[in-house]
Amino acid sequence: MSQQLRLMRERRFLPFFCTQFLGALNDNVFKTALITMAVFHTSDLTVLDGAVLATLLPGVFILPFFLFSSTAGQIADKFEKSQLIRLVKIFEVVLMLFAAIGFLFHVFWLLVLALFMMGIHSTLFGPVKYAYLPQHLAEVELVGGNGVVEMGTFVAILLGQMIGAGLGMHQDGELVTGLSIVSLALLGYFASKQIPNASAAEPNLKINWNPITETGRNIAFIWRSQPIWLAIIGISWFWFYGATLLAQFPVFAKEVLHGDESVFILLLAVFSVGVGVGSLLCERLSKGTVEIGLVPLGAMGMLAFGVDLYASSASGVADLHLLADVGLIGLFGGIYIVPLYALIQSRAQKTHQSRVIAANNILNAFFMVLSAVFAMLIFKLGLNIPQLFLITALMSALVIFYLCFRQPEYFSRMKRLLNL
Repeated sequence: MSQQLRLMRERRFLPFFCTQFLGALNDNVFKTALITMAVFHTSDLTVLDGAVLATLLPGVFILPFFLFSSTAGQIADKFEKSQLIRLVKIFEVVLMLFAAIGFLFHVFWLLVLALFMMGIHSTLFGPVKYAYLPQHLAEVELVGGNGVVEMGTFVAILLGQMIGAGLGMHQDGELVTGLSIVSLALLGYFASKQIPNASAAEPNLKINWNPITETGRNIAFIWRSQPIWLAIIGISWFWFYGATLLAQFPVFAKEVLHGDESVFILLLAVFSVGVGVGSLLCERLSKGTVEIGLVPLGAMGMLAFGVDLYASSASGVADLHLLADVGLIGLFGGIYIVPLYALIQSRAQKTHQSRVIAANNILNAFFMVLSAVFAMLIFKLGLNIPQLFLITALMSALVIFYLCFRQPEYFSRMKRLLNL
């Protein structure tokens, strides 16, 4: 039996996996349903413009990552993690009850508030999520465990967006949407009740409630450990690349591939499945170690198939060539990112693991916002979506060079992995 299948049968991993899967699923069902309703049924919710809302609402969700990640990291280091997870899940249930009321009675401000608070929920859960794994998994299990978690996350994103879009498009979907998000939150809470204890890393920690100064401390702390700093920069690049693709897929499907929403869903599905497969492959490719040689290999795959995606876009249809490019970008993305998370978990100081993850989340959020600004600048220069994809893919070469120049171990481990 493979290590990953074995983990899925054990109490130290399965309840945690189900909890985080249901949380990511609910995030995306709620967020996508709200954005879809705002775009397609704007008059039922607000007088604001639907296109403006489609841009602003994701920002409302991501804002708490900047504001509260540093505090969330301290809380996760100070307190026992399984109890924290259950409290976060109770918070989610309450939020979804308010959101359900907002959907039923078309109270737009309540829905926006719930979206912001769900961002806080995800901000609180992130540091606990990644700091829990190294407490219950041996180092040889970290890559496999992270692979399963990343696979589950992207499957949850895919399913959540598909379900949320379907609910949001339905003319009378408010009741079903409300019932769905409350039910998913309750399932997440019940799953969390089975998570075993994970002791506090630093119970005597005095929490600094000033997010600005604490964020500065977190960034300074990870900067002092350059291997961790480089891993976080590498992870943030993945989210920049992924956010660029995912944000443009709807318009790419409509205006470049001349398709409808089914083509968008197909692109999203192929990319998500690719990331999931790549994440699961990491255990076999790494052979039980935290194999950072996979990182430049994954980045080169993202570079190569990103360039080829630009070329295959010229056909103007979602043919097998183009879909293969999208899937392989996802696959090499999974191979790229899983060892980076495992490296952070294995090398971060045990008393600071959650705060390191919090710093990672802050930088990830910053790079995702930066990707949106970058796309706007590219379009302002008169370039199109395939050209944006090409430039983003080519930038992967800079990331490979930066990582291997600053830490030659990435390159040497890749050479050994490929038997060069």
